[in-house]
Amino acid sequence: MAHLLLIDDDPALIREQVQLAFPAPAHRVVVAETGASGIASVRATPPDAILLDLRLPDRSGLEVHESIRAIDARIPVIFVTMSKTADAAIEAMKQGAFDYLPKPLDLAHMRRVVSEALEVAARMRSPVVLAETPQNLDAEGAIFGSCAPMLETYKAIGRVAAQDVTVLITGESGTGKELVARAIYQHSVRSRAPFFALNCAAVPDTLLESELFGHEKGAFTGADRRRIGRFEQCNGGTLLLDEIGDMPIALQPKILRLLQSQTFERVGGSETIHTDVRVIAASHRDLNARVAEEKFRADLYYRLAVFTIALPSLRERGGDLPMLVRHYLRLFSRQLGRDVTDISAEALEQLRNYSWPGNIRELQSVLKQALLHASGTLLLPAFLPNLPPNRLAPARPVSGADLAGFIRPLLSPEMKTLYAQTHDHVDRLLFTMAMDYTSGNQRNAARMLGISRQTMRVKMRALSMQVTHSLESIDEDALGANPSATGLHLESG
Repeated sequence: MAHLLLIDDDPALIREQVQLAFPAPAHRVVVAETGASGIASVRATPPDAILLDLRLPDRSGLEVHESIRAIDARIPVIFVTMSKTADAAIEAMKQGAFDYLPKPLDLAHMRRVVSEALEVAARMRSPVVLAETPQNLDAEGAIFGSCAPMLETYKAIGRVAAQDVTVLITGESGTGKELVARAIYQHSVRSRAPFFALNCAAVPDTLLESELFGHEKGAFTGADRRRIGRFEQCNGGTLLLDEIGDMPIALQPKILRLLQSQTFERVGGSETIHTDVRVIAASHRDLNARVAEEKFRADLYYRLAVFTIALPSLRERGGDLPMLVRHYLRLFSRQLGRDVTDISAEALEQLRNYSWPGNIRELQSVLKQALLHASGTLLLPAFLPNLPPNRLAPARPVSGADLAGFIRPLLSPEMKTLYAQTHDHVDRLLFTMAMDYTSGNQRNAARMLGISRQTMRVKMRALSMQVTHSLESIDEDALGANPSATGLHLESG
């Protein structure tokens, strides 16, 4: 149930409109008619979002907003105003308000703005569980797994969360980059301040600069009022720039300047604005390749990659798949009203043999589809959706199975790559076991294998395996030249 607080001294009509837009039982609307009673309500039971009138009988809405931020700056506050110019509401947004709505209220517009605020509030407050095994089966915001790359991910989050530095999260689509960003935020010194996420690929290029930095009235056609951008609105908090690899190169110098000096100008403005925002960036693209293609600035890449966390793809997580499947089966079974509690060996093997280009997100979708067709308590192969043959993994995930068990199913008159597939399988097995045995130390793993570290890295990248640096494997001269390299994770090729 979403809890909304309306602070307005004449709430009769407004309350009716809000309750109409957000009906019970999915929503609970609480009304306070003075600033003092509104602040007391926030202290007693923090709401998920607040609608706040600018003009109250006992104090101004700006004063109430300041008190609310002192209690909990994560609560989105949406101002309601009779003023057409709304200068005070814009001033409030500069201080961190979520948005403002003019009276009389447009119900459709209010529903959209409040729904966005509730979504932002949920992201800030929903704890991200980090565990080797699923402990809370009701939590969708969970990151778990016991394979070596996931253990390195947990360590990396722990190392960087408390350090107020820029973080770059890389990995394929669907690997959970936003969850990692939220985990970093929730374990940081800014955990009581706002957290916003902006997908750079989802905003048109012509609007992205305004979305980030805001604009002045008249800055371009349609700019009929001043707009406060995310960097100003998120002052004191954390901003996730998702899919930053898709950011237009013309906008990148302004991002670079902000990271260097925490200053910027709104579009069409000349006033230098100071802010204090921690930036976490994420991308499924290889930013090194984008730099080489001159589609991403090298200096911005270096500034973003102060600390890099590379998330493994699902096909690199080997033995984690059965645990993930059973966790999501139990979770989604409850959500969809099914009684499925386990999966057959044949169905699990079918999932093992798939390459999962969409990673965890695709796995969740496949299991939901299967549950909608399932009957009984066991998930059978017949319930699974059709997985396209051309997206089946060319080789099974690395396991300790004997080599003959791997080769035998591949034997057929049509097979023409058995030699290459077998060698790849053996290499995956060797590299995984060597890295596990040496706790991720590349130097020791390469020495054990009898090859150079460079050769091992090249082969691992060719196999789309995770490549990570450990402290011991960083050359002393490289560490001296770049102290921030400690604990860096490099995206696989």
